[in-house]
Amino acid sequence: MHMDFWKMHGLGNDFIMLDDRDKTIAGHTDYSDLAVDVCHRRFGIGADGIILARHSDTHDIRFVIINSDGSEPEMCGNGMRCFAKYLYENNILVKEEMTVQTLAGTVVPRIEKKQRGQVVSVCVDMGVPTLVPEQIPFVHDGDRALGEPIETEQGIMSVSCVSMGNPHAVIFVPDLSVVDIETIGPLVENHPRFPEKTNVEFIEVLSHTALKMRVWERGAGVTLACGTGACAAVAAAHLTERAGRQVRVHLDGGDLDISWDESCGHMFKTGPAQTVFKGTVEI
Repeated sequence: MHMDFWKMHGLGNDFIMLDDRDKTIAGHTDYSDLAVDVCHRRFGIGADGIILARHSDTHDIRFVIINSDGSEPEMCGNGMRCFAKYLYENNILVKEEMTVQTLAGTVVPRIEKKQRGQVVSVCVDMGVPTLVPEQIPFVHDGDRALGEPIETEQGIMSVSCVSMGNPHAVIFVPDLSVVDIETIGPLVENHPRFPEKTNVEFIEVLSHTALKMRVWERGAGVTLACGTGACAAVAAAHLTERAGRQVRVHLDGGDLDISWDESCGHMFKTGPAQTVFKGTVEI
């Protein structure tokens, strides 16, 4: 079977975009097996994950994402921006604002900026951050887990736990350049107090309006950016009085602008989405 795809990225967090509204791909192969094969950076196309457009009875479209290891996360902020651009430019869904069904609930991306008919920037309503530990989920007796110590093989880590539809452990550090992310990341990701594992964000506070972030993503490892992680980091930074509600997050792949609306409680994330190349692959 031949399969058409777009290779896209949001700040270096890259994806293989697929249209499976007719379930042709699902009828031919398992999504998890497909992701492992095509995401391989030496034997496949190479990506952090695959994203598929599926039909939805309740929303404009359904968003399905599978990580490069075959696991299925609830949502992906960078992937959602790419998804909106992919839908719009392929005439799958030509709307400035769209309702998208995800495992994390309804997500609403909005086309923010276009140039010559091409989508350049997308703003995504990321919803309300979840702070209740059992809903993240994180094993903790309190109402919130901000600066909660956990024991690891590398010593005690202080984590602030937030869900943006997927779990995040935010760790504030004085200097990102000396953090061994590839060692600490998987220890926190797989810590028993995170029953569904977790994404891990390492944050250096630059100012009240700027954070520097590196991320270890659940199921993908070190990536250049994480949109839900940036939102979780801003929530944790604001709640611990390290930052305000309007913050620019500097990631390895570029910058995201995060706004936490005080009146409705929703977080809005604005950033770029880019197409790398288009092609056909045999599966």
